[in-house]
Amino acid sequence: MHTLAQLRSGELAGSRRLKLSADLCEFPEEIYSLVDTLEVLDLSGNQLTDLPGDLHRFSQLKILFASDNQFEHIPEGVGLCRSLTMVGFKHNKIRDVSATCLPPNVRWLILTDNCISQLPGNFGNLSALEKLMLAGNRLTALPNSISRLNTLGLLRISANQFDVFPDQLLELPNLAWLAFSGNPFCPRHESHHNVLTVARGDLEMGDVLGRGASGVISRAYWQSAPAGIDPDVAVKVFHGGVTSDGYPQDELDACLSVAPHPNLVTALAQVTEPGFDALVMKLIPHDYSNLGQPPSLGSCTRDTFTAGQALSRELADCLIKQMTSLVEHLEATQICHGDVYAHNTLINADGHLLFGDFGAASRYHNLTDAQQAGIRKIERRALGYFIEDMEGLVNLGCATIRPC
Repeated sequence: MHTLAQLRSGELAGSRRLKLSADLCEFPEEIYSLVDTLEVLDLSGNQLTDLPGDLHRFSQLKILFASDNQFEHIPEGVGLCRSLTMVGFKHNKIRDVSATCLPPNVRWLILTDNCISQLPGNFGNLSALEKLMLAGNRLTALPNSISRLNTLGLLRISANQFDVFPDQLLELPNLAWLAFSGNPFCPRHESHHNVLTVARGDLEMGDVLGRGASGVISRAYWQSAPAGIDPDVAVKVFHGGVTSDGYPQDELDACLSVAPHPNLVTALAQVTEPGFDALVMKLIPHDYSNLGQPPSLGSCTRDTFTAGQALSRELADCLIKQMTSLVEHLEATQICHGDVYAHNTLINADGHLLFGDFGAASRYHNLTDAQQAGIRKIERRALGYFIEDMEGLVNLGCATIRPC
């Protein structure tokens, strides 16, 4: 975090990154001192309602974050900044998206949790767009021009007001990660009477194991666990409200709707008490680690991997076989996971794969046969990218493992 005092003193002269969060109501003039060098500007967590019309003067600016402010529109100055490739206006009050407010070369656009009811008709002119986050708005339809977004790989339209599934999405040639739950056209949640229900007080919560967009996962002790179930468990407590992928309640519904599979993190029970929705899961052994890392600002929609990471031919084939089996299983359950990625995948030394994180999952059994086939094609495209990544990591000199 930086301060205006640092800008005024010249301490930040020549900086490429600037993050200011100080209840700002206006764009500080002091930022112009970085007009020739600034590449990343983060003004999230302020009280801003507008930005200057001459943002294009920041000739090196590539990334603009303005989340958690008071914007009711996307400032026109943003659209004039041709150098911008990533723009984030999450959790504002945006109602209007004009035909000229978006930068023509944007690759990653985040408009999650706003009040947007319509996108401009020329939205399809954003020919470089790869990742589009629209969950938590008031959209009822998408412009026909969206079918021209040939580079779009990831799309989130969950928690909107679509009465019908937008068929334009089925024409997109590179769409691989799609979330659409929480819309009027989606099926109602299942009752899940077959799933055990646990009282909150029966879970002795322990250390936090991880945090995600939809909740916090902690170690817990299930004090009255049924016979045959290890009482040492993991519990995911869901946040309220909308996330970048949609509603947490849709994640819980999708997760509990999937039949068991050897490569899925095992769901054991649920907690449904006022203000406390949680999922009880089998605790993952310590010897499992992440297969991949999340996409970077540069890779946009594609996973990244640690330097020097390599797979044997045997291990790559083993992982591909398991992930293919899992995607086939989800297809049979008519659930689109929406996030088939290596960074959501855990593996152990024997090459066993565990997969979870249903935050972007969507159930689709109520859609037409053609729509269901299109959704399966999109998910298979994500599987294809996973296979491509595994093939890219193959190194025949790497030590082999026991066969799966």
